[in-house]
Amino acid sequence: MTGMLANVIVIALLVLIVGSAVLYIRKEKKRGVHCIGCPSAGSCSRSCMSNQKKHAKK
Repeated sequence: MTGMLANVIVIALLVLIVGSAVLYIRKEKKRGVHCIGCPSAGSCSRSCMSNQKKHAKK
């Protein structure tokens, strides 16, 4: 019985974590952020990945 209760608690925590991450991404996309997690996400011209690749090659 306690093993099943532990499983339910772990599943509930995972659902909570994944759900909050999805809600955060959805909220940021509605705000117009192109590259979530990028320090200049609000002001970049949607080319964050291409700029990082150019700088990494140098």
